Amino acid sequence: MTTTTASPHSASSDPTTPPTAGSDPTTPRSASSDPTTPPKAGTCTPAQRVTRSLLGYGVLAGVVFEASILIQGLTRHGFRIAHDDASLLSNGPLGWIQVTTFLLAGAMTIAAAVGVRRATASRWAPRLIAIYGAGLIGAGICSADPANGFGPGAPLGRAAHVSWHGAGHLIAASIGFAALIAACFVFARYFRRQGRRGLAWYSLLTGIVFGAAFAGVATGSASSAVVLPFYAAVLAAFAWLAVVSVHLYRQVRTAA
Repeated sequence: MTTTTASPHSASSDPTTPPTAGSDPTTPRSASSDPTTPPKAGTCTPAQRVTRSLLGYGVLAGVVFEASILIQGLTRHGFRIAHDDASLLSNGPLGWIQVTTFLLAGAMTIAAAVGVRRATASRWAPRLIAIYGAGLIGAGICSADPANGFGPGAPLGRAAHVSWHGAGHLIAASIGFAALIAACFVFARYFRRQGRRGLAWYSLLTGIVFGAAFAGVATGSASSAVVLPFYAAVLAAFAWLAVVSVHLYRQVRTAA
């Protein structure tokens, strides 16, 4: 009976046997472990994630601002939402809520402006949106004077004497609103050049409507025919900012 003698060198130790891919240091690494491999379609680079996060604040800014004003307007004693400007909510023991609302919404709007700058080639659109955000912050730092019977020592009508912070509030808000209107017009041109006529018309009409409503409330009238349309215009402006932010957000994701 013949006995087969095993080879003194097994396959695992045979130098002529090709080593496995995992044990060979010269074997190419997988795409997921190679830092030079471009990201797969549908994924985002860290820079794109930052841009998308910043654009998300364009949606949150309006939600925070409008929700705060609506809740305060319906619950603050003595405040008449159909006749009183939201700025008057900065007065009284609970005035800090509206001040915080201005500051938060302004900071979020500026963050969205940074996202717009990163997502578009436009130079003026993000700057104007940032100015609007700065105007909101300025309006929070400088409180409006008590008026229309709301706030400590408020007269029944408009304030007879405008304080330094009342004047600062009016100036900051006016600059911010003017910048917002201009941003709508700049974006209307931007979208028209991109061939997006729907967004172009939407931006143009938002700027016109907000400008008309702002002109009405600038008269100082407490009529509901003036105050309520301005509330609606502010809501429309924040909705426009949200729509633009979402549109650019999707563009960043598509380009990933």
